[in-house]
Amino acid sequence: MQPIVLSVVLVLALSSAPQQGAATSTAPKTSTPSEETAGWQSLFDGRSLDAWRRYGRDTLPEAGWAIEDGTLRTIAKVKGADLITRKKFGDFEFTWEWRVAPGGNSGVKYFVTEERPQSPGHEYQMIDDAGYPGTLTPQQLTAAFYDVLPAAADKPGRPAGEWNSSRIVVRGTRVEHWLNGTNVLTYDLGSQAVQAGLATSKFKDHPGFGEKIAGHIMLTYHQDECRFRNLRIREIR
Repeated sequence: MQPIVLSVVLVLALSSAPQQGAATSTAPKTSTPSEETAGWQSLFDGRSLDAWRRYGRDTLPEAGWAIEDGTLRTIAKVKGADLITRKKFGDFEFTWEWRVAPGGNSGVKYFVTEERPQSPGHEYQMIDDAGYPGTLTPQQLTAAFYDVLPAAADKPGRPAGEWNSSRIVVRGTRVEHWLNGTNVLTYDLGSQAVQAGLATSKFKDHPGFGEKIAGHIMLTYHQDECRFRNLRIREIR
């Protein structure tokens, strides 16, 4: 199978010449035999998007995403669309690295359903906390459960333009958000804290939001540039 036929769906940058703002060229990590034995799966090998499709469709988006230097990059200010995994996940551990542009906004969503497009799933927020041009609440800063629960105020975030490492862990009703090796938010689905956060969020009138489902993982398209690499997942059984 050829890497990606991008005349229809994506732009694949093959030039080896350095580009302004591009990630340092590094070989993408793939799962080792020992990791595969432990259940880890690579969701992006730096060359293809076989594990992904467009939200609401069975094909890839026609615009908005590019593969460059082993990273997956959102192309700013075009008519892009969100990506979701082809598979659904219930209990899992998902890890990835990301780098948002100055002033930029992005996110990863989980428990994603295609039956509620106005609020498809919970979002792990990824944003330039210091340089975003709008006003942000604690529930809208990096590593928050977006608009519902804030991450720790002393989280070890790195500034826009630098790589961060993130992790989401779901076991039963317990959910953890990690940032650069530190657990910065833990919540229990259905808890008083979650219910209180939902009641004051933009999702308060969205039936089913906040409940656990076996759902897709989503990489959001928010009109700003963001790079992703080393996306891996392990189902917890």
